[in-house]
Amino acid sequence: MVPKLTLPFVQCPGFQNIRICLPGYSILLLFLLFYPFPAAFAQEQINIREIISPLAASFTEEEDLSEFTERLSFYLKHPIDLNHTSPEQLKELFFLSALQISNLFIHIRVNGKLKDVLELQSIDGFDLLTITRLIPLITVKENMDLNFGKIHTGSHTLTLRYGQVLEKQKGYKPVPGNKYMGSPAKILLKYKYELNDRIGFAVLAKKDAGESFFSGAGKTGFDFLSGSLAFYKTGRFKQIIAGDYSLQFGQGLSLWTGSSFGKGDDVAGIAKKDSGLKPYTSANEYSFFRGVSATYSLLKNIDLTSFISFRNLDASLTKTSTGSYTLSAINTSGLHRTATEIDHKGSLGLLLYGLAATYNQNSLDLGITAYHSSYQHEFTTGTQRYKQYGFSGKELTNLGFHYNYTFKNIYFFGEIAQSIPGGIALLNGAMASLSPRISTIILLRNYGKEHVSFYHKAMGEGTTAANEKGIYGGLHFSITRKWIVSVYGDLFWFPWAKYRIDGSSSGYELTGHLNFKPNKTFKVLLGWKIKHSEQNEGSGLPVNQIVQIRKDNYRMEVHWKAGRKITLQNRLEITSYKKGLIDTEYGYMIYQDADYQPMSSRLSGNLRIAYFNTFSYNSRIYAYEDDVLHGAGSGVYSDEGIRTFLNLSYRLAKQLRIWCRYAIYYYPAKTNTGSGPEEISGSKKSDIKFQIRYQF
Repeated sequence: MVPKLTLPFVQCPGFQNIRICLPGYSILLLFLLFYPFPAAFAQEQINIREIISPLAASFTEEEDLSEFTERLSFYLKHPIDLNHTSPEQLKELFFLSALQISNLFIHIRVNGKLKDVLELQSIDGFDLLTITRLIPLITVKENMDLNFGKIHTGSHTLTLRYGQVLEKQKGYKPVPGNKYMGSPAKILLKYKYELNDRIGFAVLAKKDAGESFFSGAGKTGFDFLSGSLAFYKTGRFKQIIAGDYSLQFGQGLSLWTGSSFGKGDDVAGIAKKDSGLKPYTSANEYSFFRGVSATYSLLKNIDLTSFISFRNLDASLTKTSTGSYTLSAINTSGLHRTATEIDHKGSLGLLLYGLAATYNQNSLDLGITAYHSSYQHEFTTGTQRYKQYGFSGKELTNLGFHYNYTFKNIYFFGEIAQSIPGGIALLNGAMASLSPRISTIILLRNYGKEHVSFYHKAMGEGTTAANEKGIYGGLHFSITRKWIVSVYGDLFWFPWAKYRIDGSSSGYELTGHLNFKPNKTFKVLLGWKIKHSEQNEGSGLPVNQIVQIRKDNYRMEVHWKAGRKITLQNRLEITSYKKGLIDTEYGYMIYQDADYQPMSSRLSGNLRIAYFNTFSYNSRIYAYEDDVLHGAGSGVYSDEGIRTFLNLSYRLAKQLRIWCRYAIYYYPAKTNTGSGPEEISGSKKSDIKFQIRYQF
């Protein structure tokens, strides 16, 4: 039996009476967490985890994060030449704000080409943290590097990934219920070809756990297939894409597919950086279009993007007395494991077509979007109060106008959207560099309750760009080169009912981060988040009144380099949750990470050991988890248990590398884990993953 150690916890607001009970071996974790080990290393390398991990709570699935990690990996090998780049390319470096990108091009236009990357220090908005992240991804050259020797050669990347849960889940057992039709294996196959900046070709095939593979409903093999062929710089055509593609315009109110940031740790992500048309290479099975699209340079500063798409979406259909079919919502999970899920697959045809026009000149960008969606079956609103203003019918038209303009040190941005049928949604904001050390942002939004958009990623508290008003403000302050503070607040309210809220409601969110980095080898991060919202007291009550919900999170992280090869990271996070008059519940998590990344060795890897204890799922904690290349996501830490994983990577040859991962949750007080068809008999849940990549 593991001995227990009971310790009084340091007092902080809302936690005066807590005492933490940890396993005996966690004394070592506490020692490592708070003891500042000095270390030095020869060369600073980019830490993708440091950039990606703040996004983990918003992107819990690896499909969502892979789009960003792949771009970072690409630019590590092919750095961006700041003297010969475009705003569209820099927008792919998602940690750059729209104001920073605008200020960079204004600086080059006024002062000429950059002489050195350190010249970024003289540009408003570029703090030391941003420049440190940028340096491995950029370069500065006086003249274009044509490199004629490689003009006719392309790069090929072939990736195969396999993973599965090792314990047998209920859905795979021969018992009545939602039985899974396939094996527990999860398989991803991806091929990508790029010929400089002229041609791109990609094919992706995926099988989720529980889906059939060359049997039953999956007789043809993979459940999901995606591919695209792209041509760039063909006469006046900037790009032509056949197959699967993504469209991102404005601030995401009218038209935005693929991943996007909402509220989070990084204030820079609030003002969206649209990229227009691009090939779709993610494994997410919903957020893309399938057909043909092209961007045409009509005039020097005006581009037209036309698009047409036809897809079969997943939906649960209801047959009416007249023999027609109706639905209330689209299924976006992409899972086809059970007989019911298979029956819903591809049951809703969608024809979508439209046009986007953009005007870009110096500091001013303007754009309009217009597209029409024609669905095979009719949407109905349902009888629930919160669905009263939902979309009904088969035909939907979306219109939008967006802008951004830089005036001196202020970046203005916004969008107005109209849906027919439906209403109007409006968003306006400004981001400013008040001084070389201080930047701020403010955003106001007003989304009408009748507004409808199935392809949006607008900033907001809700999941739809409808029935919401709000005011957001943020401040980023570099106190010194060693100390950085960022804080933001968001006040929001909903005029009409929402899911699990039978009337109007409101709330607010306050978040802050303090970074201390005295040298290149050591960093401390303190973070906090306080959120108040409202929800129905319960379900099935005669009078279901709306009550207050408060959830707080407090976090401390320590990063340091223990020599040239090893990086250590620790986190202690505490959370509290209170709903109505129910007693406050608490949770906490502590973990130790160790990365082994030698400069010249074929082998690298990382390890985590974590202990967590939360009262319920309401007080759960999210934390970024390293994985095989481009497989990272967010782990959910709930109940009481231990979490550990080990990732290893080995370079077999110059062009061939393999990854493997073993991860396990152990819940000592539970006799089974999970629920429904995911239920496992026993106190642990473990999984393995293998990946191989060949580049030629």
